[in-house]
Parts: sequence; structure tokens; C-alpha cells
Amino acid sequence: MKKILEVLRFGDTDIRFNTDIPLQKLPQAVQTLPPEILMAMATTLWGGNEPAVLAMIRVLAIADLALSVNREEMISELDEASKHLALAFKRSIRDVSNQGGNIVIFGPGVPPPSADKS
Repeated sequence: MKKILEVLRFGDTDIRFNTDIPLQKLPQAVQTLPPEILMAMATTLWGGNEPAVLAMIRVLAIADLALSVNREEMISELDEASKHLALAFKRSIRDVSNQGGNIVIFGPGVPPPSADKS
């Protein structure tokens, strides 16, 4: 198991970040992680705490943008990268549907129906 990102708060002002992913040795993780994280956010982020988790991810993004040397360029890069990932995800959903699969998307905080029918 690898820690993608750990954010811990100690007291009121001490926030620390850590990761187990050695980006110096595995720079390709920057390209491979977004689709993996997208699939986890779309399929396995269940438990009822999704709104809080997604809110904290957005809080981290806002703080990062606030520190950016060129916010407009960073926003443009994030917009472009997320647009391509979204299109790939939509194509994957369409391909599964075209092959006879059935995909049902649930919003954050909405648990999927239980597979246990007993």
C-alpha cells in the first residue's frame, strides 16, 4: 500500500503533508494517478463521507492555486488536463454501454444499492 497523500493537522496551525510515492524515481505517477483516482472517485469512494472528502480535495486545490506564481496558467493547465480526462472517461462509459454493459452513476453521499438481497 502506498500513501498517495496524507494531510494531518496538529493543533490549530500546524498542517503537514506526506506521500510515499517517490516522484523523483517514478515521475510517470503524475500521468498514471489521475485516471486511477478518477475511477476511485467514480466507483469506490463510498461510505457517506464523499461530500467532505471532495470538499477537502477542493480546499487543497484552492490553497495550491493561491500560492501559484501564475494562477491563470495553472488554471488553464488544470482545465485542459481535466477536460481530456473527462472525455476519456465519457468514451469509456460509452464503450461499455455499446458492448452491452450497464453503468449507473450515483452522486456523492448516495450509496449504491446493496448487492446483498437476503
